[in-house]
Amino acid sequence: MNQGRRRGFLNALLMLLITLAIASPIAAGAEGAAPAEIKIGHLHAASGPYASISMPVYDTLKLWVDQQNAAGGAFVKAFNKKIPLKLISYDDQSNPGTAAILINQLITQDKVDLLVCDSGSVLTAVAVPIAREHKMFLFDPTGTGAAFFSKDNPYIALLADPVSTVWPRYLWEFLKSDAAALGLKRVAILYATNDFTGTQASAIRAALKEAGSPSEIVFDQGVPTSTSNYSVLIDNIAATNPDIVLELGYVGNDIAFLRNLQDQDHKFKAVFTLYPGIETNVLMKNVGAQGLAGVFTYVTALGLTLKPEIGMTVEELRAAFEKAYGGGGVEFGWNAIAGHVTGLVIGETLAHADSLSQADLRQAVFGLSGKLKTLVGTFELREDGAQIGELTPIGQFGPDGKLAVVYPHEFATAKPKINAP
Repeated sequence: MNQGRRRGFLNALLMLLITLAIASPIAAGAEGAAPAEIKIGHLHAASGPYASISMPVYDTLKLWVDQQNAAGGAFVKAFNKKIPLKLISYDDQSNPGTAAILINQLITQDKVDLLVCDSGSVLTAVAVPIAREHKMFLFDPTGTGAAFFSKDNPYIALLADPVSTVWPRYLWEFLKSDAAALGLKRVAILYATNDFTGTQASAIRAALKEAGSPSEIVFDQGVPTSTSNYSVLIDNIAATNPDIVLELGYVGNDIAFLRNLQDQDHKFKAVFTLYPGIETNVLMKNVGAQGLAGVFTYVTALGLTLKPEIGMTVEELRAAFEKAYGGGGVEFGWNAIAGHVTGLVIGETLAHADSLSQADLRQAVFGLSGKLKTLVGTFELREDGAQIGELTPIGQFGPDGKLAVVYPHEFATAKPKINAP
């Protein structure tokens, strides 16, 4: 074969190899061989002020991962097969600075496929800009701060809680209707100044100041989330003669407020706090049935009978949680449910995403909106990633320590009572 014919043959062979490479996804690397595992990066707080809301999420997310792996892994559409999951979760110790370092580590060193931030708005706040900077889609279990969600940030979705501007919708409706009709018109608002409760206070304040509202705000003050003594604040509130007091804080805030209230001589007609209906076991152990009697609060899936179309019921999840973690010191409550829902959303995302690219993961998550019904209700996203489904009714504790739904009327199992606690 002369040199010219040899060169022509080699060129033809090279073109054939290139053509075959383009036609073959594996050779070209368009899909490649399936990975040995799917890495889920996550943070949790094993200690500090946010441990009580963080550890239940971590435990049930890990429980979901373990269940998936026991069944051969999660089905991943991009590879048309089940693939084992690896949960990489670091302890941020409830420290936002530590959380920022660890989020970076998950992205840049561990190179996780999916990124899940820690629970609550304080620890979510540091993850949002880091995920956005690295163009990593952030699976946000319970960080509801309104500032996290904007049309120019496509890298976040809130999974298990409604956004904080929507969360208190039933509360302000209740205040302007049923509560006002009962004479609870003078409202005191005391809130912890973080993204979760601060935003709720702003939403409630705006709603009560709308034209035609029968409610009047007579006290409105923010305090640090670290506040642990409310005695003087309760005195200051009492001086304004409110009909109903709204104390908006995290678990520790609610416990301190309700304990101090029991020690005071002041007896308000009505009191609303957030966490008695969210982490009921924790509040009951620390405040007692007497301290919760008459208190209004949010009602979560713990107090509802919603039937999921995917995942476990509350009773099934509680049983699985107790079997896996009973006696470990972590209480089963709303945040345990949130961890389970986070796992379900991740599973459905992998089952629908065309690839593991962050853009395709986002498209798959948003494709679930309005279609996924879990034990917390309908998963529904606003275009900016804020959760607008899964609304929380209003309930009131009776003297027996049981929580009854009082609003809205279609969910109500009892009528609200005043002159308590």
